[in-house]
Amino acid sequence: MPIWKQQLTPDAVNALSRNTMMQAIGIRISEIGDDYVRGTMPVDARTHQPYGLLHGGASVALAETLGSFAAMLTLDPAVEAAVGLDINANHVRGVKSGIVTGTARALHLGRSTQVWEIRIEDEQGKLVCISRLTMAVIPSQAVA
Repeated sequence: MPIWKQQLTPDAVNALSRNTMMQAIGIRISEIGDDYVRGTMPVDARTHQPYGLLHGGASVALAETLGSFAAMLTLDPAVEAAVGLDINANHVRGVKSGIVTGTARALHLGRSTQVWEIRIEDEQGKLVCISRLTMAVIPSQAVA
């Protein structure tokens, strides 16, 4: 059973990212399942650190993007909004090139907080980064 209160397509969600960091580094939402949001990010000059590996901050940006969009989809935008409260990430494997794919799944959907787990994998399905994002649920007027 879907957990979403908003029914948006990946294209509609991607349109919200125009002229943002997400567009600049190539983050794209690729799939919205019944209980997850999946997206991709290229590993290239935009997302490399000086050693030529995927920058940990880029992984965190992908994780926060996926978890934030997922949190947004679980809420009625006329009433509530979700904003980031805390994020952590463990970088377990380096990637030099290609595409990484992240999948955000809810661990907790409460009235005032949400907790999301985001797994980022390389093209072979190997874990690159595991992240946990905590979102605060606030009145939508607070972000207007």
